[in-house]
Amino acid sequence: MAKHLDLEEQEQLDQIKHFWARWGNLITWVLIIVFGSVAAWNGWNYWQRNQAMKAAAVYDEVERAALARDTERLTRTLNDMQAGFGRTAFASQAGLLAAQSFQDAGKPDDARAALTWVSEKASDDGHKVVARLRLAALRMDAGEHEQAMALLAGPVPSAFEGLVADRRGDILMAQGKLDDARSQYQSAWKSLGERAEYRRLLEVKLASLGVDASSLQTDGGAPK
Repeated sequence: MAKHLDLEEQEQLDQIKHFWARWGNLITWVLIIVFGSVAAWNGWNYWQRNQAMKAAAVYDEVERAALARDTERLTRTLNDMQAGFGRTAFASQAGLLAAQSFQDAGKPDDARAALTWVSEKASDDGHKVVARLRLAALRMDAGEHEQAMALLAGPVPSAFEGLVADRRGDILMAQGKLDDARSQYQSAWKSLGERAEYRRLLEVKLASLGVDASSLQTDGGAPK
């Protein structure tokens, strides 16, 4: 009986050896890939958290410089943010904040540079559109209407369509193209939800062009 069991065990051992000889290398590599992927994922998450903490600290420096109206320190910390943490949301937020501070300090070129960086390199599409809207406003104020309109060309997230149309209307108004401006304001009004407070400003703009906003449909159709 013991001899019979020994033969069975030997047969099972031979089967295991045969299986391992055939599939052992593949199994080993699969395990290496799986455990390596887990380690890489954990390492990536740790790096991301570490980067976010560092970026938040630099953003605090940007915010303090902006509040202190220290444009020299603001420029330096903004450059540090863009160089070290350019792919984080903190970087685009810092660019928008710095641009406003530069503008308030009478440094429009620095404001444009900060907004241009955000419009081109921000990781968030919404931040890119906001930067383009503000850049377009600066171009419009400088009388650079064609450049301003060019900044608003191309598709944008649906949530920003109304704001983009409104800014186009402002530029067209500045050019004296009243009919085109009216069309853009109407499009903007229809794109914004009924509860949007911004609609009130659009209603004032439309009224100045002889349009009663209450006559417009909210479903994107033609005026009643």
